Amino acid sequence: MRNKRYTVDLPRHMAECDANYLRVGKLFPRMAEHDRVVFRLGSEDGPLVRIDVVERSPYTTLVRVSQSTGESPPGEPSIGDPSIKVRLYHDARSAEVVEFQNERRFAAVYEYPNRRMRHKDEKAQINRFLGEYLAHCLKHGVSQAEPVFAKT
Repeated sequence: MRNKRYTVDLPRHMAECDANYLRVGKLFPRMAEHDRVVFRLGSEDGPLVRIDVVERSPYTTLVRVSQSTGESPPGEPSIGDPSIKVRLYHDARSAEVVEFQNERRFAAVYEYPNRRMRHKDEKAQINRFLGEYLAHCLKHGVSQAEPVFAKT
């Protein structure tokens, strides 16, 4: 029995990247003016999530999404904490993972087995993980910013 060669489902991949752009925008709506947003997942002892602007250019922004459980210094994720760099393409309104846990340059398709033992669809899986993680942050994130009260 022959294994069917994996092919990229481009419409699905692009839909995931487009949805991730919207999710990052909801979590960090003032990205153009600020360099960082911090929020906590769940209760007051839940992990901290940070989205830091790493680089800005006219049409793209590079951000790092990281989580800290308190076992390591703020902004430096421990072994189990995700650290993801995401390139936001503002003209296309799309976001794509460019670095995951300090690993870079993901090919769209890998032959299997391969030297690094990456899955055939590693790039798609990482972008899906980002989408699920951001959706979890949207659902359970609690802002760490000082509250602003309206004057009455």
